[in-house]
Amino acid sequence: MDPKIVVTANAFSKNEFLVNELKKFTSNIVLNTSGRYTKEELISALKDADGAIVGLDKIDESVLKECKDLKIIAKYGVGLDNINLDDCKQFNIKVGWTGGVNKTSVAEMALGFMLMLIRNLYVTSNQLKDLTWNKAGGLQLSGKTIGIIGVGHIGKELVRLLKPFNCRILVNDIIDKSDYYLQNGLEEVAKEKIYRYADIITIHTPLTDDTRDLITLKEMNLMKESTFIINTARGGIINEDDFKKALQDGIICGGAIDVYNVEPPVDREFLSLPNLVATPHVGGNAKEAVEAMGKSAVMHVKEFFKDI
Repeated sequence: MDPKIVVTANAFSKNEFLVNELKKFTSNIVLNTSGRYTKEELISALKDADGAIVGLDKIDESVLKECKDLKIIAKYGVGLDNINLDDCKQFNIKVGWTGGVNKTSVAEMALGFMLMLIRNLYVTSNQLKDLTWNKAGGLQLSGKTIGIIGVGHIGKELVRLLKPFNCRILVNDIIDKSDYYLQNGLEEVAKEKIYRYADIITIHTPLTDDTRDLITLKEMNLMKESTFIINTARGGIINEDDFKKALQDGIICGGAIDVYNVEPPVDREFLSLPNLVATPHVGGNAKEAVEAMGKSAVMHVKEFFKDI
C-alpha cells in the first residue's frame, strides 16, 4: 500500500529535509506550499487522503465528515487545541502526537525574552536606532522571582535553564507535581500569589475553556508596576485588549508575546508599543525543533501504516 498523505502544514511542506523524510515512506504526497488553507480548501485537500500531517488547521466534525478515507492525523507541532479529539474518535481517526518535541526551543525563547525585558535591552536597542543614547541598563535576572503558570514539558525545561540564575520560582499547574517541585526547589502557590509577587510571569499552558482570558486587566492590576509578562503558549490566554491597556497605562512594566488571537495579528498600535516585544509565533521554530516536530509527525504516519 502506498497511502496518500496530505501535508497541510505550510512550514513542513517547504522544508526539503522533512519532505525527503516523508518520501522515504511514500511517494503519494500532496504538499501545501501556498499558505494557510481556508476551511473549504482544507476539506478539498483532505477528502481523499489516507493520512494527514497538519499544523494549526482547525480539525473538527465539519471537516472530518467530508474525509471518508482519512485514517490518521499526525500533528506537526505540540499543541492539540486545534484538533477536536472527540470528533476524531467519533470518526475512528487516530491522532499521532508527541509532546515536548520543541520544548527547548520555546523555553530558550522565554529565557531570551526575560533577559531582553529585565535588562532593558529591547527598549534601549530600539532607541539607539533613533540615535537616543539611553544608558538605563535595567535589572539583573539573577535572584529575581519568576512565576511559571503551566509546568509541563516547556515549563520544566525553563526551570532547568533558569537554574544558574538562582531565581525564586513560583509555580502553578492543575496537575499535582509536588515531588518534582520539591526536587527542584520550586514553590507551588496559587496564581494570585504569582500575580502579586513575581517580577516576571511566563505562561506555558494549553488554550482551553479554563485558560482562555486567564489573565485580564483584573489580574494585571494585582501585579507590581515593575512586572513583565511573557506569553509563548497560545493567543487568547492573555486578554489582548487588556494587555495593550496595561502596557499603555503603566499598570505593568512590559511584556513579550509570540502568539496572538488572530495570526498574523493586525493591531499595529499594539505591536508598536515600545515596551512590548512581539515575534511572529516562532517560539518552537528553531531548526532543531522544526526537524524534531516533522520527524515525529512522519514517524506517527509510518507506524500507523506499517502493518496495513
